[in-house]
Amino acid sequence: MNSVTDRRMRFRKVLAGNLCVHPGSVFDPMSARIAEELGFEVGMYAGSTASLTVLGAPDLIVLTLTEFADQARRICRAVKTLPLLVDADHGYGNALNAMRTCEEIEAAGVAAMTLEDTVLPRPYGDGKVTLISLEEGLGRVKAALAARDDPSFCIVARSGVVSVNGIEDAVARTRAYTASGADALFYTGIRTRAELDAVSAVATLPIILGGVEGTEVNDKEYLAARGVRIALQGHQPIMAAQQAVHAALKALRDGVQPSALPGLPKDNLMARVTRDADYKRWTRDYLGGK
Repeated sequence: MNSVTDRRMRFRKVLAGNLCVHPGSVFDPMSARIAEELGFEVGMYAGSTASLTVLGAPDLIVLTLTEFADQARRICRAVKTLPLLVDADHGYGNALNAMRTCEEIEAAGVAAMTLEDTVLPRPYGDGKVTLISLEEGLGRVKAALAARDDPSFCIVARSGVVSVNGIEDAVARTRAYTASGADALFYTGIRTRAELDAVSAVATLPIILGGVEGTEVNDKEYLAARGVRIALQGHQPIMAAQQAVHAALKALRDGVQPSALPGLPKDNLMARVTRDADYKRWTRDYLGGK
């Protein structure tokens, strides 16, 4: 198995390259192995999919750091070469909490984590999205950097500033986060080329974008030319998985025989993603079995 550092260096190679890639949205060991088998350069484990997987709850920051890190650890343990980027939300608190988050996520074997400057969890009030001050956001990023043990582990400063506060503040935060020592910048809420052009003009770090589908920036050549190295497409795999489970259970409940269920895995998929051949070999070698 490739070492954790090898996977982290694979992630840094993506950031240092000149192409824009789409990550595979993963949520458990088997989905990560499938993404790895299909050749995705990066796996993405989001806070939203974590909440769905672990709690069966919407993305309202009711998940704990321990629950998030434990699932990230399971994913990282299951893959050999796939580097995992995770969404660590707000670091689960203030700057000192962000340090603890960095320690737990790094120890889980993750390649890179994002820290965002959104006010989370939702405070009492009208529910409008607001950002913490730039000074507090910098404190979180710098605290995480100070807590990092493996220098190959990436800390990514994340912000939804463009859609919340506008371009002027986005440019200011881009300059500040670029100078903070962060390894990359992650933006959500960028919808137009004018917005991305303004941000990329002052960013000297690699850029990661969320939510590009359905926007005018959704062009990999254009994104690559603006310094975007990773562009998220969303988290449809977990939704597709839930639909498949629902359809299978409903069919069984309606009387369909298990052998007649549509949509069952083919081409030895289950054997591959569970590494059945390895376990059979280990059984022969170490248990005297067949």
